[in-house]
Formats: sequence, structure tokens, C-alpha cells
Amino acid sequence: MPVNHNSDNASIDNCFTSFKAPTTSYNLPERFTYPFYYQPHPLCLLAASELQAHLNTQKDWLHNFGLSPEIQSDKQGDKQDAAGKMFGVLLVQNNNAEIGYLAAFSGMLAESNHHAKFVPPVFDVLDKAGFYLNDQPQVSKLNAQIDALENSPQLLELTTKLKSLNEAAEADIEIQRQSMIEKKKHRKIRRTIAKKELNANDFNQLKTTLGKESVYEKNYLKYLKTQWQQKAKQTETTHTRLTDEILALKSQRKLLSSELQRKIFNQYQFLNNQGESKSLFDIFDNTPQKTPPAAAGECAAPKLLQYAFMHNLKPLAMAEFWWGASPKSEIRKHQHFYPACRGKCKPILSHMLNGMKMDEDPLLKNPAESKSFDIIYEDEVMLVINKPPGLLSVPGKNIEDSVYQRIKNSYPRATGPLIVHRLDMCTSGLLLIALNKVSHKNLQQQFIKRTVKKRYCALLDGILTADEGIINLPLRVDLDDRPRQLVCYEYGKNAKTQWKVIERKNGKTKVHFYPVTGRTHQLRVHAAHSLGLNTPIVGDDLYGDSANRLHLHAETIEFTHPASKELMSFKVDAEF
Repeated sequence: MPVNHNSDNASIDNCFTSFKAPTTSYNLPERFTYPFYYQPHPLCLLAASELQAHLNTQKDWLHNFGLSPEIQSDKQGDKQDAAGKMFGVLLVQNNNAEIGYLAAFSGMLAESNHHAKFVPPVFDVLDKAGFYLNDQPQVSKLNAQIDALENSPQLLELTTKLKSLNEAAEADIEIQRQSMIEKKKHRKIRRTIAKKELNANDFNQLKTTLGKESVYEKNYLKYLKTQWQQKAKQTETTHTRLTDEILALKSQRKLLSSELQRKIFNQYQFLNNQGESKSLFDIFDNTPQKTPPAAAGECAAPKLLQYAFMHNLKPLAMAEFWWGASPKSEIRKHQHFYPACRGKCKPILSHMLNGMKMDEDPLLKNPAESKSFDIIYEDEVMLVINKPPGLLSVPGKNIEDSVYQRIKNSYPRATGPLIVHRLDMCTSGLLLIALNKVSHKNLQQQFIKRTVKKRYCALLDGILTADEGIINLPLRVDLDDRPRQLVCYEYGKNAKTQWKVIERKNGKTKVHFYPVTGRTHQLRVHAAHSLGLNTPIVGDDLYGDSANRLHLHAETIEFTHPASKELMSFKVDAEF
């Protein structure tokens, strides 16, 4: 159905924004956006472009998005760290059947929760009349006390002294232990010689003497330990008193923080289309983690829907985009659209969108249902296949169809895990299959020892200036948005990729990837991340933009045959 053209006075308040451009040629969406995997509706694209124009021209607040080399400052002139931000637009219809949109930002913007044109937060922790600003100073006071004690000269001096005493004690006691070992050896030798040379009476007297020596050595060791304990006792007592005081303050802080967090979470009450309200605690009570994660409810999507439901605005479609420089860990590109996160937002949005007609989740469909794979090589112990894009390597949470399941059906006599290594669902190319346990173990050991050589071909969505290089970026899963991966130097696993440019053409770059390690999404993240090639693979719907397929193909593999020990090499050219 065509969209009603909006008049200048269509706004019902300062958050409902009428489109500046004519919208009569657009059709309204038939269903609401599935927020976790979508292509933005044309009207959402139009709303986003108008919002982005506003971000470029507004003068009401300052925020350093990292988009220009100039240093931006806040109103007091202090330097701000560059930080991109997720923004969202919600296409809505008011009671007069007028079409407009709402805008929101995730978290805070320019150190505030409130700005003209943007919807307010579901709960404003910075409200001067609220409890947070009254309760938080207690936690801050405890933080200051703990910090002062942990960094006090007295504690540092005692810690150093106690460490020095313990090291000296260990060294002194170890010398005695080694002396006891040597003396024990000598007593054994003396006992052996004496048994041959002395009469029974003298030998028994020697044994008694040697026994007393042994008892003396053991008693002296106990004496040493006691002496060192006494030396350290006073220092240790004072040190323990201070550390116990710190632990008590930390326990008090934990209790206060938990109480404050609970009060905050209870203030987050989310509406849905049916007028039902649930708190964060109620929403997350049915999730595995039970407790809401930090900053839950502060994303753009819940803010937008909450405002719409509170003001009788009908939600029609939604889209979220990143504005600014990419963060250090996540992959976020300026002006690119992204789905809502699953860890923080999915439980909330599942409640808020309950009962609304939504687009289907495309991830529930099997894109490989009509696709088959080619068998490149086959013998009695193994296979080499060319996996098509869209086919899982192993069964997924919602889709059973996979290479594993198809091999299991076609080779009922095969034993063992079958799948030696994996390719992402969207990645095509060569995959090794073991038909028995022995072959599987052998091939897997080759991967573990990194003797298997692989080469991937990828088409990147941009032009690289360098010709080749090595990427070292450690990776871990994004706990708030699986299966996305993050660059993380603290907890990430080592991930290394060699690369080389093959061709530059039509604004794209074809490269060869040589993965040294085999982490989840390694090549995709190394290509897209700002610290990697900063150029996503064409068709990467997680780290770049969607296309007809992910242009990543495992085109060569070299390994030793698990039975014949023959060196084998295979190649299948990419079809993109």
C-alpha cells in the first residue's frame, strides 16, 4: 500500500520525525523487520540518510566519532577519545495514518542520555531525581578506599618485605633439604661399609649414632621453618590485617553494587504491542545466564520500540547503522547496517515483538537444500569433496542437513567422526572426509601439527594498496553476539594469516589467503577488521555487506594420505 505523504505539522512530538523527502512512491512493509538478520527497507534507508545528514550538520552537542583527523573537544575543552556509535531508525505510523520515523542511539551520546530528535532511554540512570546518583557515590567512596589501601606505601612495603622473607626462607630451607639428602647418602655408605668391617656390637652402636644424626637433621629443618615463621609473623600479621580490610570493603562494595544493579534492572520495564510490561529480570529469567548482562536495554532497538508503544505509534520496520570509526575489537564500518545483538537484545526484543507479524528468520531456511557436492577424490579410507556455499559442514542448531549427514547417509559403513576439518557454512571449497577412525586420527594430527597446506581464494570489497603481508590478530567469540568473532589481545587465541594480491579489477581485489592457524571466521575477520586488511570479503553478511554468496573458496589443499603416506594435492578453482 502506498505511503501517505506527510505534512509539516504531522509530528505529534519532538521525537516523531516527518520525512523531508516525498514518500508517495514507496510501499509500506507488509511485516515488521526480523531484527537479527535483515536488509533495510527502502523507507528505513531514507530515514537513515536523513538522520545521517542531521548528524553531519547539527551543532547542539559534540562527540568525537573519529571521522576526521581534527581533535574534537567537549564543551569544557577536554579532549574526547574517538568512539563510533550505533544508531537506529524505526519507521512508524501515527493515529492519523501519517508515516514518520523515530531515531535512537545506543548507550550515551556526548555524555548525555537526552538529545533533541532522539527518543529517551527506557530508564535514565543519570536522572538527578533518581536513586542512582544518590546511591552510586557510596560505591565510588568504597572504590576510593579500596584503591587507597591497595596502593598505600605501607601495604606495598609489607608486600615487598614479606616476599623477600619468603624467598629467603625458601632458599635457606632448600639448602638444608639438599644437605639432608647428601648426608643421608653418606650415612648409607657408612652403614654399608660398617656392616662388612665391624662386629655386631659396634655396628649397632653406629646405627644408633646414624639414627641420631638423621633425627637431628629433621629437627633442625623444623627449627629453621619455625625461625623463619617467627621472623615473618609480625610482618604477615600486619599485612593480613590490611588485606582483610580490603577484602571486607570489596565484599561491602559487591553487596552494594549488586543491590544497585538490581534496583536499576527493576526500573527497566519493557512494553510490547499488547501492552504487557516486563522488567529486565523477568525477561532474562528464562535465559541460560539468568542475570541481565551489563548495559542490557541501552541499545537503540529497545529504546525505539519502547517509545513507539508508549506513544501509540505503530512500528513498521527498523534498521540500525554504525556511525564513526570502528572499535578496536568488533568489526563496525561507518554507515553500514547491522542486526540487533543476540546476547543483550534478543531476549528483550523477543518480548517486545511478541504477537507482531515479522519477516521470517532466513537462518531457519536451508540454502543448500537443492545443492549437491562434487567428490574430487575417493578411496576406501577417505574422500575429498568440493563443498558448495550454504551447506553446513556439521549439523547446526536448526538445520540438520550438512556434509556430515549426507556422508553418513551415503556411506553407512563409515566409522568415526567423518569430518576432519570444517568450512564455514557460507564458504565453498575442498574438504577432507575420513571414512574410518584411524584415517580420521591421522588426518587430524596433520592439521594439529600444521603440516596440511591450504590456500583460499577471496574477492575483497575494495582495492588493497599493499601486495602481500601477514596478519596477526588474536580472536575470540563475541559473547553478546554469537557467532561473531572479536579481536581480543587479552583472551583471544592466536590467529595468523598470510595473504597475497592476485588481481585488482572493478574496485575489487582478488587475494590468496594462506591460514597458518584455523580459528573460526579467521579469514573473514582478518580481511574486514580495521587492524587487518580493513576490506571485507564480498558477500560477507556478518562483517561486510550481503551479496549472492560469500566470495571465499578453499581452492587448494596438500596433505599426506593417511594409509599410503603419499603426498597428495588437490585444486578446485573458485567460481566467483
